[in-house]
Amino acid sequence: MKQLLVPILLLLFGPLLAQEPGRNCLTGEEQALGRLINEYRMEKHLPGIKLSASLCFVARTHSKDLSGTDVYKGKCNLHSWSDQGKWTACCYTPDHKDAACMWNKPRELTTYQGDGFEIAYFTTATFDTPEMLAREALKAWKGSPGHNEIIINSGKWADMDWKAMGVGSWNGYVTVWFGKETDPAGEPEICK
Repeated sequence: MKQLLVPILLLLFGPLLAQEPGRNCLTGEEQALGRLINEYRMEKHLPGIKLSASLCFVARTHSKDLSGTDVYKGKCNLHSWSDQGKWTACCYTPDHKDAACMWNKPRELTTYQGDGFEIAYFTTATFDTPEMLAREALKAWKGSPGHNEIIINSGKWADMDWKAMGVGSWNGYVTVWFGKETDPAGEPEICK
C-alpha cells in the first residue's frame, strides 16, 4: 500500500512540495560539461539541448547525494538515491526495476513536470582544470553504448527529442539529466 500511496501523494501534492532551482549557478565543470555535450551532438548533426534550471538543480542535488552517502555501494548503482533528503529513496539495480524512482526526481524536487533520464559518472582522479573532468566524463559515456545512445538519441532513444538538459558535478560525481519537456523555470545562471 505504501508503494502505491507515495506516487499518488507526489502526483497530488508534488508541485506544492517541490523546491525551485533558485539562484544556483553553474560551476566551471558544469558549464564545460553542457558545452561539450552540445558540441558532441552537433558533430553528429543533432541540435544542441537547452540547459534547464530545474534539471541542473536535480543533477547537482543528485551529485551531492552520491558524494555524501554510500547509497550506490553493493547492488545499487549511481542512479540510486539515499534516504538523506526530501525525495523518495531507492536502490537502482541493473534490471531497471525501479526506473520510475529516477524518472520522477524532477517532479519530486522541482516544478518540472516531465520525466528525467540520467547518466552518471564518478572518478577519484584530480584534474588541473574544470574542463578536464567534463572531458573525462564525456569520454567515458562515449565509450559506453547505453550512455552514448542517450546523449546522441540513437538506439532505443532515437525517438526522443530532448528539450532540456541538466548538468551537475560534486566531488568527482558527475550527472546529466535529459528531459522531453521545455523547462518553465528557464535556463540556469552562470557563476561569475
